[in-house]
Amino acid sequence: MSDDATKILLTESEMPRRWYNIVPDLPSPPPPVLHPGTLQPVGPDDLAPLFPMALIEQEVTAERYVDIPEEVLDVYRLWRPSPLYRARRLEKALGTPAKIYYKYEGVSPAGSHKPNTAVPQAFYNAAAGVRRLTTETGAGQWGTALAFASAQFGLECEIWQVRASYDQKPYRKIMIETFGATIHPSPSTLTAAGRQVLETDPDSPGSLGIAISEAVEVAAQNADTNYALGSVLNHVLLHQTIIGEEALLQLAKAGATPDVIVGCTGGGSNFGGLAFPFLREKLAGRMAPTIRAVEPASCPSLTKGIYAYDFGDTAGMTPLMKMHTLGHEFIPDPIHAGGLRYHGMSPLLSHIYELGLIEAVAKTQKECFEAGVRFARAEGIIPAPEPTHALAACIEEALRCKESGEEKVILTALCGHGHLDLAAYGRFLAGDMVDHELSGEAVSAALANLPAVPA
Repeated sequence: MSDDATKILLTESEMPRRWYNIVPDLPSPPPPVLHPGTLQPVGPDDLAPLFPMALIEQEVTAERYVDIPEEVLDVYRLWRPSPLYRARRLEKALGTPAKIYYKYEGVSPAGSHKPNTAVPQAFYNAAAGVRRLTTETGAGQWGTALAFASAQFGLECEIWQVRASYDQKPYRKIMIETFGATIHPSPSTLTAAGRQVLETDPDSPGSLGIAISEAVEVAAQNADTNYALGSVLNHVLLHQTIIGEEALLQLAKAGATPDVIVGCTGGGSNFGGLAFPFLREKLAGRMAPTIRAVEPASCPSLTKGIYAYDFGDTAGMTPLMKMHTLGHEFIPDPIHAGGLRYHGMSPLLSHIYELGLIEAVAKTQKECFEAGVRFARAEGIIPAPEPTHALAACIEEALRCKESGEEKVILTALCGHGHLDLAAYGRFLAGDMVDHELSGEAVSAALANLPAVPA
């Protein structure tokens, strides 16, 4: 491929046909998920009220690779393989000798990476005879993706969106309804979990943990309804690895090997999807990149949370997962990166962080939007608020290379566009954006009510 290529593309025939499971390649297995009543490892029967058996099997599989069904590949072809870009204009604007590449997932029908898992989740549920899916959504990217995927396989879809994002992003609601789904602000009066929150705080901005409680409650009470999750769980991160598998092929075409890999992290699916195939190569000794997770300073589960068993939702309805957490009762500040406003981190990603295989940093909202504007003016794509966290760290690394003269190869995932986030950019450009940074005292308070789990 020419050295001056801007887009590195794969044909549909080159699209990976397997997802990658990193667990067999790790130095030690992640801790088990526990039943909240017995504190024993959960089995398939414990998860069956929420998920089809095919997804439960993927959640616990010891196989290194899982074949992608042809029905899923057929929908993937609407946008996959996604392009890998060389950010030449950004490099020039920064005056850096570094080479910056970004894998652009905003080309999907939903405008983000989320359909990579929404499509297989909808497929497996439809194949199991499920009629309806429930879920939560923060910024609305996951809800949009599941609404789209449900339409592909004839499923009904009901979504609870975090109230702060529901109010900030009205066009997400319209997009979700256009795909045929139903959407409610969370907390809502439709569930016991929502009503309990509203009794305490009628003006609650909501959180992903609260929205999960509402969606899980409805799914658990209806035999024809299952729950779908857009991040955190192993099978979700598994589905997202098609991002990194494609990027490996594309960088090989460009003759480049990454020195630094950067991704934004909320629940961990975008980061894991990009990083896990490269971490496989690193563990095998075929490359040696630094792999860096970037999270919001207002919701810093990796950098300020603790590694402990906790509920995945606010009401305590989910199994207990060992993860980096700020406490399931933690309500994040209503920052614009709604997809990163989650109290915990993927258990698998948390385990990998504990093993010292990746590093993590936190960025403030203003710094991230500044990076987003800088990127947009150079590359012509307005990024969603979530990937601006990764862009801020990419720019920081590129400017270090400017000082040192190093020609590092930097790779990131631009996990979605910001076309429905322009109100947030408007606030930043007007100078009205407020930074939120979680204090040590707030972390201690949030962690006060973790469930008691014997060592």
